[in-house]
Amino acid sequence: MSDYLPPKVWVPKPAEGRFAAINRPVAGPTHDKELLVGEHPLQLYSLGTPNGQKVTILLEELLAASYGGAEYDAWMIEIMEGHQFSSGFVDINPNSKIPALVDRSGGEPVRVFESGAILLYLAEKFGAFLGTSRAETLSWLFWQMGSAPILGGGFGHFFAYAPVKIEYAIDRFTMEAKRQMSVLDRRLAESRFVAGDEYSIADIAIWPWYGGVALGRTYEGAAEFLAAADEYPNLMRWAREIDDRPAVRRGRVVNGVRGENQLRERHSAADFAPLGL
Repeated sequence: MSDYLPPKVWVPKPAEGRFAAINRPVAGPTHDKELLVGEHPLQLYSLGTPNGQKVTILLEELLAASYGGAEYDAWMIEIMEGHQFSSGFVDINPNSKIPALVDRSGGEPVRVFESGAILLYLAEKFGAFLGTSRAETLSWLFWQMGSAPILGGGFGHFFAYAPVKIEYAIDRFTMEAKRQMSVLDRRLAESRFVAGDEYSIADIAIWPWYGGVALGRTYEGAAEFLAAADEYPNLMRWAREIDDRPAVRRGRVVNGVRGENQLRERHSAADFAPLGL
């Protein structure tokens, strides 16, 4: 056990760990740089993390459903290089987190930040993927927004990224991650998709996080550690079904940086051709 005693007033110290370079205790830009703008009405500034994948998956689903107004340019924001702290990015997201969207289809550009807000904005804009029950869809969408920080910033950080392994922290967040997976598994025993029998933005929000962990794509060794395949059969069934959707296969590689067959930028459907998507 640590004998660390917190001081009465916290004083910043050099950050440690994989993400030390991007952690800072203040907001605002660190440098001046304008964002690039493409030809489409929707301009996305993002990275292929689970939160970024939510938006590109929805955009690809909208295009697959023939919503032509959903054409978009996706620009990569390299968070490890501090792009999220540029003046241009801070202008569209004061919180300096990906993803952020600018809708230029109207008279004045509209900025939207926070992944859940972007999903809801686009679903309402196009009248699609809101599910058979709006109340159920929004309940699960906001469940994800409140729960996933435990899976990512809690379990994922201490299991995969922390510079030291802390048993108490790993046990604490593993317990909650497994409880959340149990919540999903019980729900998915009742219906095909999270908010009912219709695929919706609730599934699109939840899948990159919980589906990614269950399928062994997030945090090496986590799927086995959490006994995903053995203990959550309904979650696994749902994760595999969504993984097979062509729009999901396209959306999850946009602005990607991990592994092969990633698309750093996306400006048209033709960009997927070299990847066979």
